[in-house]
Amino acid sequence: MQFGIFTVGDVTRDPNTGRTPSEAERINAAVQIAKKAEEVGLDVYATGEHHNPPFYTSSPTTFLAYIAAQTKRIILSTSTTLITTNDPVRIAEEYAMLQHLAHGRSDIMLGRGNTAPVYPWFGQDIRESLPLALEHYNLLHELWHNDVVDFEGRFRTPLQGFTSTPRPLDDVPPFVWHGSIRTPEIAEQAAYYGDGFFANGIFWPMSHFQRLIALYRRRFEHYGHGTQEQAIVGVGAQLFARPKSQDAISEFRPYYDNSAVYRGGPDLETMSEATPLFVGSPQQVIDRIMELPNYFGYYQRQMFLIDHGGMPTKTVLEQLDLLGEEILPVVRKEMAALRPAGAAPAPTHDLLVKAKYGDAEPRQPRPNDNRGDNVTGTSPYQDSDPAKPATMPSL
Repeated sequence: MQFGIFTVGDVTRDPNTGRTPSEAERINAAVQIAKKAEEVGLDVYATGEHHNPPFYTSSPTTFLAYIAAQTKRIILSTSTTLITTNDPVRIAEEYAMLQHLAHGRSDIMLGRGNTAPVYPWFGQDIRESLPLALEHYNLLHELWHNDVVDFEGRFRTPLQGFTSTPRPLDDVPPFVWHGSIRTPEIAEQAAYYGDGFFANGIFWPMSHFQRLIALYRRRFEHYGHGTQEQAIVGVGAQLFARPKSQDAISEFRPYYDNSAVYRGGPDLETMSEATPLFVGSPQQVIDRIMELPNYFGYYQRQMFLIDHGGMPTKTVLEQLDLLGEEILPVVRKEMAALRPAGAAPAPTHDLLVKAKYGDAEPRQPRPNDNRGDNVTGTSPYQDSDPAKPATMPSL
């Protein structure tokens, strides 16, 4: 199982000091946090995408490429990339470039986002958000899996003989996670393509995400990608730990109460009991994390939000130390013991290349008239049935 952290990239007033950091301070802090995540042994760092205040995360690929240049091991991802308001041609180009710069240490999570005004800013209609998400990914999938694409849809001008560049590294696209907190059609889309499904469990009860993940697993099997156990699932949570549980609760409460997403809702204790919000001693956090397979089955990626609501960088870095030194070693061992023999491994670029090429040298595409170096193969995460329609039907 892969473990990591994600940020939504908020620039929020610290409720204890009354001070709001500048965008520059917050961006520089995010760099420190990402590098610290690798230092303490985490597997993944992910950033969100927003185009409105109070967020700084308008250009994920620029930020992640900068992180890639300063790290060696950690996988860089998103949480999420807006599949609705971004042009899928630009997504194909920018995330393939990131994949090259990171030497394969990157993947992508796609989602519709939760900010309504962003749609008209980018020339789209929020009432079409679900059809947009489905059609745009149909095109993105085509762009990454075919050197030359002809496409015609509802939401953009047609493409004729188009090649997106650069081509994916080793002719293997970044692994795709489809993120959703409420939409069964997105779980269906992830299952159709044999991609990963990520349920960001914060803010909602466990039972809600249990149903979405169960649907995805059933449909993954239905489309012939493997058994339900072999489906590729990711789960989001939020944590705050201190050596003593009461210290954790009292220190975290102002940040909880100050959070735009929690403010005005249930109190900290109620939310912590009902959702994957884990606040307490390291052992209490471990116990709560180990409850998650009871709801979701064994899964491949666990992500935590730890820098939200105005929390100072020093405190976030302390949280990473606790996570890396006291929580993760125990959770890794206990999760490994739960892994079913037939479960899919966590996706990595090397794994996908090996699945497609075996011991052969990966194809290195050259997007010109000399495309005679095709290699055929199968991936455990992509359907290879030639009789299957090229794209998932749109709504």
